[in-house]
Amino acid sequence: MPHKKPAPNPNEEGGPAQGRRDFLKQSSLLAAIAAMPPLLVKAADAQLDETAAAYFEKLPLSVEVNGVTHRLSIEPRTTLLDLLREQLALTGTKKGCDHGQCGACTVHVDGQRVLSCLSLAVMQEGKKVTTIEGLANGENLHPMQEAFIKHDGFQCGYCTPGQIMSGIACIREGHAGSDDEIREYMSGNICRCGAYPNIVKAIADVKKGGQRI
Repeated sequence: MPHKKPAPNPNEEGGPAQGRRDFLKQSSLLAAIAAMPPLLVKAADAQLDETAAAYFEKLPLSVEVNGVTHRLSIEPRTTLLDLLREQLALTGTKKGCDHGQCGACTVHVDGQRVLSCLSLAVMQEGKKVTTIEGLANGENLHPMQEAFIKHDGFQCGYCTPGQIMSGIACIREGHAGSDDEIREYMSGNICRCGAYPNIVKAIADVKKGGQRI
């Protein structure tokens, strides 16, 4: 005669009764949080922010941005993008994806294009950073800025600062020999408006003009 497996005890650990009890406990906890007064929730958030701020010790940083030397005190987790936007008020550099996939945050560091959302600010000690605000010479626009206007290389304009910074780097790196080459080496910069043909024309025009960039 085959051995008959005993029926599960609903009260033992892992049984249906315990599962229901765990569910009720979690539901009660969520309900309690939802019922908390807004001021209490705000106070708890403030306490968490204060604890986090105390945990991250600030570090000194000396960096040159658009020809101006800044001596700052920053948290080690601060990205170059957040430093530019939040502490130096240079909001021309855009925060798009914050994952290094759209190119909107492109700046130049010691002449090389860099995704500022993936670069820690503390790693820029003693370096020279150039943003879109640092390209023009007074009222005189940079040749790449003029070319983007001439060829209508933007629509909403959100990606334009990163496109211009990458376009300049594309020429400096020697990767603007043809339209196909420009497309390949500009592929890290996304234009959600689809102005790619005009962007390529603008970069090719600057390359052809031979201006010093």
